[in-house]
Amino acid sequence: MPFAGQYAGIELENAACLLVRCLEAEGVEYVFGIPGDENARLVDALANSSIRYVLVRHEQGASFMAEMYGRLTGRAGVCSATLGPGAVNLLLGTADATANSTPLVALAAQGPLSRMHKESHRVIDLVPMFAPVTKWAARVNTPDAVPETVRKAFNTAQTERPGAVFLAVPEDIEGACPTTSLDPLPHNTVRADAPSPALVARAAEALTNARHPMVLAGHGAARGGASAALVLFARRLNVPVATTFHGKGVFPDDDPNALGAVGLMRHDYASFGFDEADVLVCVGYELQEFDPERINPHGNKRIIHLHRFPAEVDAHYPVAVGVVGDIAQALDALSVAVPRRFEHGTAAAERSRALLADELAYGRESDAFPLVPQRVVADVREALERDDVVLADTGADKMWMARLYPTYEPDTCLLSSGLSTTGFALPGAIGAKLARPDQRVLAVVGDRSFLMNSQELETAVRERIPLVVLVLVDGEYGLINRRMELELGRHSRIGFSHSDLVAHAESFGARGHRVDTAADLLPSLRRALEEDAVSVIACPVDYTENLRLSDRLGALYSPF
Repeated sequence: MPFAGQYAGIELENAACLLVRCLEAEGVEYVFGIPGDENARLVDALANSSIRYVLVRHEQGASFMAEMYGRLTGRAGVCSATLGPGAVNLLLGTADATANSTPLVALAAQGPLSRMHKESHRVIDLVPMFAPVTKWAARVNTPDAVPETVRKAFNTAQTERPGAVFLAVPEDIEGACPTTSLDPLPHNTVRADAPSPALVARAAEALTNARHPMVLAGHGAARGGASAALVLFARRLNVPVATTFHGKGVFPDDDPNALGAVGLMRHDYASFGFDEADVLVCVGYELQEFDPERINPHGNKRIIHLHRFPAEVDAHYPVAVGVVGDIAQALDALSVAVPRRFEHGTAAAERSRALLADELAYGRESDAFPLVPQRVVADVREALERDDVVLADTGADKMWMARLYPTYEPDTCLLSSGLSTTGFALPGAIGAKLARPDQRVLAVVGDRSFLMNSQELETAVRERIPLVVLVLVDGEYGLINRRMELELGRHSRIGFSHSDLVAHAESFGARGHRVDTAADLLPSLRRALEEDAVSVIACPVDYTENLRLSDRLGALYSPF
């Protein structure tokens, strides 16, 4: 790496080079970003390091790539931008990471310290802008602070409840040298504490006295590696398990106790099991994943909270017992401490799974064109292996995939639940593929979501990152249509037009596929997934099923 000064006859590296060495010490493999004049030294130092700098086409895309990489690895993904507008463009993915409890470190250049006290070209105060959407936001004010600042950033992003951290690096600091030779700080892996035996005993007492207990599992269970322990817990006690949309896959959907996922704002199949539940065992669940009012409208169900950190306060989430610590250990201890099996677990699960299976069967048998969304979900599930990764963007595609897509492994169906951000899935698929190079990666996006960040197709092609994008084409904001019709009885200002999406993809060097009949989708998916290239499939879809679904759910009731 280049050097920029001397101390007692010893050549010193500048802060940019020291920063990169600190990133290497943290195990960083990729930095996603766009260079600028003010962070040129950082980008140059990265070019001489073991870290791969992934040049993107928009900083927002970089933030989503870093977020999905962090979600799948558990290590903070890193994104980078220049000052001013470049830094502002990192804000959305950074906020999305915090809302989804995902480790991320965002780096941005800043104007020199000599200009920070006054109005100055392209300079805005970035730290207070990022502070509300991060766990920690700071400015590096001296080269000597780089090792401590980087270590704190990664420690903060990756421990307890993960989230995003923002660091601003002024241009003059980046080029300056520390006052002495410095090295990255050592770090140790932080392990969760064993749960308190006294709290486990209290939770066991509450659960033993339950009539109809249920489990709600969130993404924290996946982050905590508690999937296997959760399966054993449910089978030992015979309790039904629902997951949040964000937690899909932490409990396999083909398990006899699986209810499916909750997250739709109206009553859905998995919600019926909650109607007469008196005790809810919430495993790795966080309130931003799903409003607890939907499953505890009267606030009268007893809550057993198992997580790495205490629960947020909410009138509809009255925690009777909070067991804080390693989630898998807590589940194991609780399953041993409860001396009974419950009678009603599989009955609720069987009913929920049967209703979901009926919808998928309807989709498989439908030859309607444009395709019904149930057919899309059925064909996607048929095309992918159990451990392949699918990202479902926000919109009607998220609603159908989150509800219906059978998921069997943690973090194989990725959604944005906390912030429900539109446009994350295509760039996010790049980060996902780099995190899991041995798995195939598919992004399912609406046509509005696709065009928000379709420029990142060029990034994937240039960087040779194979993935498939399935674009569901309806020419409108389909989920907004549904909401307006339900609440207003009419809709307006939701339609739009766009160019030939296949030609649009091919203009970036990607391969394009067009679905012209219902029978075309599955072979198109299989062909694209086998191509080991960047491929886009344009598939017309009929979202009138959105309103029909609302009618069907409204007509159902729970006998449990």
